[in-house]
Amino acid sequence: MSLSLELYRSVPRYVAARAVGERFPGLLAGPGAPLRLVNREDREPPAEGWARVRPLLSGICGSDLATISGRSSFYFSPLVSMPFVPGHEVVGELLDDVDGLAAGTHVVLDPVLSCAPRGFAELCDSCAAGDTGRCDHVTVGHISPGLQTGYCADTGGGWSRQLVAHRSQLHPVPERMSERKAVLVEPLACAIHAAFRAAPAPGSAVLVVGAGTVGVLTLLALREFTQAGRITVVAKHPKQRELARQFGATDVADPKGSVGQLRRATRSLRLKAERGGEFLLGGVDVAIDCVGSRSSLDLCLRTTRAGGRVVLTGLPTSGADLTPLWFRELDLVGAYASGTEQVNGARRRTFDLAIDLAADAPIEHVVGAVYPLRSWRRAVDHALEAGRLGTAKVAFDPRED
Repeated sequence: MSLSLELYRSVPRYVAARAVGERFPGLLAGPGAPLRLVNREDREPPAEGWARVRPLLSGICGSDLATISGRSSFYFSPLVSMPFVPGHEVVGELLDDVDGLAAGTHVVLDPVLSCAPRGFAELCDSCAAGDTGRCDHVTVGHISPGLQTGYCADTGGGWSRQLVAHRSQLHPVPERMSERKAVLVEPLACAIHAAFRAAPAPGSAVLVVGAGTVGVLTLLALREFTQAGRITVVAKHPKQRELARQFGATDVADPKGSVGQLRRATRSLRLKAERGGEFLLGGVDVAIDCVGSRSSLDLCLRTTRAGGRVVLTGLPTSGADLTPLWFRELDLVGAYASGTEQVNGARRRTFDLAIDLAADAPIEHVVGAVYPLRSWRRAVDHALEAGRLGTAKVAFDPRED
């Protein structure tokens, strides 16, 4: 038996969470949450090439919080199976030998449940090209629907003391890498993928909206893998602004004054709509939304120059005004999970790039708080208020009682 934090289907709790979550986030860690701490039979590998993993640390992601609070889109409903154990940012210990990896090896998890984990010998076009995040088979095969580990009823997730994973998902951790670095490899891989999707030309003016974990790691990836010029980061809280400067931001702006600051930095013309916010004629070359809120996407769309690019890497919500997208002929690009990237003329797995970068980059302090599973209410409450409290990443240590 393994202790697990499980998200289950409850229409009343979902409605309650959606209604009050943004105004009273503390209720989501109380009676309004469709979460429960349970003891479940240990999962067994469902097929050849699978193994058991004991999570050592597992992060709480913004997409996890959106799911708990009822803010995620109904688009995802056929892409998950319930009840499921959340947790897709995982460093763990391998409990079984599997295809060249020995039991006891510390591994990080690529959570996407693509063709290989689902038992397809003939890969879809995306998986064959190495773009596993675009897999067409995430609802079929020999496990239940689930776009990722942490959203699938059969695999378990990192918010537990045991899960199962396919060999293709497992990446050994270098011995010199700490657990706090390793648990950031998955979000760092997503950030690297977003930087490649943004593809700023040398010297480009780039806007990064949000300086939580995704934002600061995206900033790190932009500095490491692109030749972006001036990078402006919009950060709401003091600690986030401090982190943005540490990770290489040229300018840091508060959301309330960001349009004016961007106007000065890009020498653009600022206009004010009769109803609605300010916007620029001119602006940055590339904007990356690392928050996924209506206001963050609005800001990106309203401050990107004509013909520029806007990248969504934060889980998006509805409601943004798309008029600038049409009027300024912007490219709107999604950046989901990871896959492979073109680096110096060669294709490399994003996770390999992330492991190499994490090994050398000073990122341990991004993990600001760690909780045992039994303190899940405190952990979720902290994660919901992380920015205000000066914390970037909150994580679980399932080994602790």
